[in-house]
Amino acid sequence: MSKRKQSVEDGDDSSSEISLINVDFDFFDPNPAVDYQALKRLLAQLLRTDADAYDLDLHALTELVLSQPTVGTTVKTDGIDSDPFAFLTVLNMHIHHEHPAIKAFARYALEKASADPAFHATLQALFNQTQTHVGLVLSERLINMPAQVVPPMYTMLAREMQWAIDDNEPYTFSHYLFISRTYHLTPDEESLLLNTPHTSKKSKKSKTAPPETAADGVYPYHPEDEYIKSASLHSIDYRFKQDTEPREPDSFGLDVRARLMLVPAHKLPEIIEHMSEAYAPPPT
Repeated sequence: MSKRKQSVEDGDDSSSEISLINVDFDFFDPNPAVDYQALKRLLAQLLRTDADAYDLDLHALTELVLSQPTVGTTVKTDGIDSDPFAFLTVLNMHIHHEHPAIKAFARYALEKASADPAFHATLQALFNQTQTHVGLVLSERLINMPAQVVPPMYTMLAREMQWAIDDNEPYTFSHYLFISRTYHLTPDEESLLLNTPHTSKKSKKSKTAPPETAADGVYPYHPEDEYIKSASLHSIDYRFKQDTEPREPDSFGLDVRARLMLVPAHKLPEIIEHMSEAYAPPPT
C-alpha cells in the first residue's frame, strides 16, 4: 500500500500549445528490498564528484537511509516494486556520529563551511556537543519530476518524525543541515535567459514562486530550495571539488554547484507551508 497517491499534470512546453499529461505518483516508505540501486544513483546525482573526492561512501550512506524505513519517503509511478524517482529522508548526525558515512559527511560539511567562519563555527559547535542533535536532510529527484511532489514528502516527513518522537526515537532536532545542487549562469547566459520568451503558462500559477534572477548568478536546481535558504541561519554555495576549473565560453551543459544550508528546526513548518502554497497540485 502506498502512503499517498497524487495526480500531477506534467506539461510539454516545446511549443506554444501546451499539452498536459496526468501522472499518478505514489508515495512509499523506503524499501530495502527494492530501492538500493535507485537511491544510490540519486545520492550520486546529489553529491556528484564530491562523493569520491571526499570518500562519502555512497554504499554506506544508502544502507543507512534504508535502515530507517519508517522515516522518509520515496516517490514511484509503477507500484512498490518499481524504482523511486525521488526521495526525502533525515538522518540523526549525533546518533550516527560513528557511522562511516556520517563521519565523512560531517568532515565534508565542516570543510565546505570553512569559507564562512560564522557558519563553520556554528556547525563545529553543534557537532561538538551532545545536548541537541542535527538532522541531515537528504533529498533528490530525477530531472523531470515536478515540484508538486515535494510538499507531500516534507509533510509526511514532519509527521513521521513526530510519530517517532512519540515512540521515544531520536528524531528531535535543534537544526537541520540541507545539501542541494545549484547552477551558475554567466552574465551572458542570464541575459539570454531573461530575454527568452516564456510560452509556459505554468510559471503564472504560483503567487509565491521564488525570484527569477539571482544577484550572484547562482540558482537553485530545485526551486523549493529558495524557501529553505530564506529560512536558514547560514548557507554557503561552492563548487564540486573536481569542477573547480572555469568553463570554456562554448561549454555545453550547466555549471552545476552545491549548497549547504543550516536551518533552525522550528522553521520547518514555515518552510513546508510556503512549499505547499507555491507547489500545490492542480485542482482535479
